[in-house]
Amino acid sequence: MEKKPHFVRREFLPREVPSVSLALLLAAVLLLNALLYLYLNKFYSSLGRVETDPSLCPFGHFKFGAVKNCSPWLSCEAINREVRKLKCVGEGAVKKVFLSEWKEKKVVLSQLTNSELKEDFLHGLKMLKALQSKHVVRLLGYCEQQFTILTEYHPLGSLRGLNETLHIPKYKGMNTWHRRLMLAIDYVSVIRYLHSSPLGTLVMCDSNDLDKVLSQYLLTSDFHVLVNDLDALPLVNRSAGRLVKCGHRELRGEFVAPEQRWPYGEDVPFEDDLMPPYDEKTDIWKIPDVFNFFLGHVEGSDIVRLHLFDIHAACKKKDPAERPSAQEVLDTYRKVLTLLIREAAMPGTREML
Repeated sequence: MEKKPHFVRREFLPREVPSVSLALLLAAVLLLNALLYLYLNKFYSSLGRVETDPSLCPFGHFKFGAVKNCSPWLSCEAINREVRKLKCVGEGAVKKVFLSEWKEKKVVLSQLTNSELKEDFLHGLKMLKALQSKHVVRLLGYCEQQFTILTEYHPLGSLRGLNETLHIPKYKGMNTWHRRLMLAIDYVSVIRYLHSSPLGTLVMCDSNDLDKVLSQYLLTSDFHVLVNDLDALPLVNRSAGRLVKCGHRELRGEFVAPEQRWPYGEDVPFEDDLMPPYDEKTDIWKIPDVFNFFLGHVEGSDIVRLHLFDIHAACKKKDPAERPSAQEVLDTYRKVLTLLIREAAMPGTREML
C-alpha cells in the first residue's frame, strides 16, 4: 500500500515571521537614531555656535579663508597702506561702512562719521576685540587714532535681507522650517553668549524695533548668524546693583519690553533721570518676535510654533524675573529641533511598534 505523504506542521513558523520583521524594524529605528545622533552632534558643534573654535587665533590675531597661519591685527599703518576702499555700502548714526579690498580679499572698513559719537564707536571696538568668538564678526584690524575698524566681509549682508536671499534660486533649498529654526538657534546662541560673556552680562541695546535688531546681525555664506554691531552693549552687574538703560530717550511700542517703557503715564512728561533701569531680560522679551521673522511661513512652520508656544509665552511675561534665561530658550529650541527631525525621519514608527 502506497504511503501517504507525511506533512509536518510547524506551529512556530507564523511566530517567526513577525519576530524577524520586528527585529528588522528595531534595527532600522536604531540605525536612524544613530544617524540622527551623528547629524545633531555635527549640528551642535558647528551650527550650535559653541565658543571654542579651532579657526580662532590668539588674542590680537586673525585668520580667514584658506589661510592656515594667524596674522596680527592690522595696524593704522598697514590699513592705510594695504587696504583699498571700493564703495560705500552703508551708513548709520555712528559710522560709514565701505566694501574694501586687502590682499585681493574683500573686507569691510568702518569709519566714524559723527565725532560726537566717538565714545560709542570706541566702545564698539572694545567689545569687538574682547568678544571675538564664533558668535562675533571677525576683527582684522583697527586704528583708534583715525576711528577705523576692519572686519571680515560677508556678501549676504545683514539679516534684513534674509527672505530676499532665500528666494534666490541658489538658496531656495535653504528655505525650510529646519534651516530657519537653525538660524533662530544661532541668534539665541548669540544672546546667550552676550548674557554670559567674558566681560559679564551684556545687553543688546540697539534693538528698539525688529528692523534695528536685524541690522545688527550678519548672515554668512554657510548660513550662520553673527553679531556685527556692538556699539550699544552696556553691562549689567547685579551684585554691584548696576542695571542699564538703552539710551536717554523715551522708548515706545510693543517690541520693546514693558520695563523699557515710560511707567508714569501720558500725563507725566518723560525725564531720563526718572526712568527706572532694567536688566538683560529685555533681550528675552524680543526673542519671539525675532523668531517669527526667522521662521516665516514655510511648510511645517505652524508645527514648530506650536511646540515653542509655551517658551515664547514665558518670554513675554510682564515681570522680567519670570522670563526664562537665554540658555533655557536655547535648550528648548534644540530639544524641539531634535524632536521634529526625529519625527520627520521616522514617521509612523510609534504606530508600527
